Amino acid sequence: MKKIIAGVAIISVALFGASQVQAGSDHHSHKSESPVYPNHGMATLKSPHSVTKTLDRLEVVLKKKGITIFARVNHSAGAENVGIPLRPTELLIFGNPKLASPLMVSNQTIGLDLPLKALAWKDEKGQVWLTYNAPGHVARRHKVKDQKNIVEKMATALDKLTKAATKP
Repeated sequence: MKKIIAGVAIISVALFGASQVQAGSDHHSHKSESPVYPNHGMATLKSPHSVTKTLDRLEVVLKKKGITIFARVNHSAGAENVGIPLRPTELLIFGNPKLASPLMVSNQTIGLDLPLKALAWKDEKGQVWLTYNAPGHVARRHKVKDQKNIVEKMATALDKLTKAATKP
């Protein structure tokens, strides 16, 4: 499994290079001083913690709510393994099949964006950020219109959980 996760990290770096992560906001975005572009369907929060500590904290709050952690990908380690320098960047993959499965019944292509993911990353100034795809944006992308209650529930939960993970 570790080889698969490392492979995913290496492929991600190969496909996307070591370019700066850019994020945008959506309905549940957070006001911050982040280097983001609006309306790209991502919410970004400033974190006072390291990249690793930010995802550790997110993992704890997710597990307390009974949310499954599927994988954690250290993109920086994957990049380092192929000789590419990349600031600390880690991805957490998590979800709740009870909430996500009805979305997939509406449109199976939403499985491209599920389970949910959160990316903790350090910018060139040393600031750590936590970015995730806004559930409303994901639902619109896949034309899931009949599950608004679930999408809103996911958005509200992500908002609370990511704020808890990034608080001082």
